Amino acid sequence: MSRFALVGLILASVALNALAQILLRLGARAGAAAEPGPAGLLALAFQPSVLGGLACYAMSLLLWLYVLGRVEVSFAYPFLALGFVLVALAGWQWLGETMPPARMAGIGIILAGVLVLARS
Repeated sequence: MSRFALVGLILASVALNALAQILLRLGARAGAAAEPGPAGLLALAFQPSVLGGLACYAMSLLLWLYVLGRVEVSFAYPFLALGFVLVALAGWQWLGETMPPARMAGIGIILAGVLVLARS
């Protein structure tokens, strides 16, 4: 498999992981009014977005395992930092979360770091 295709699989795994975080956040917000205790946790666990988030995690894990069997972990692992970028941007755009200048600067630094590592 070409390195380009493997990078695509790495990015797909990272994107699925980030989507899982967003779906879990949506489920947590929907279940925030659940009663405390085991019954509330069980109701929260079966929120559709929580189940979707868990499914995304599972798919991300399977892709990640496939990738790790084919590339050095020192090459693949830095791409996981892109998950921070994707989650912050999705939270800002889709969930109405804030994006202060310091967070924007941090995202820029992460992107620069991943670019440096990916090109090495």
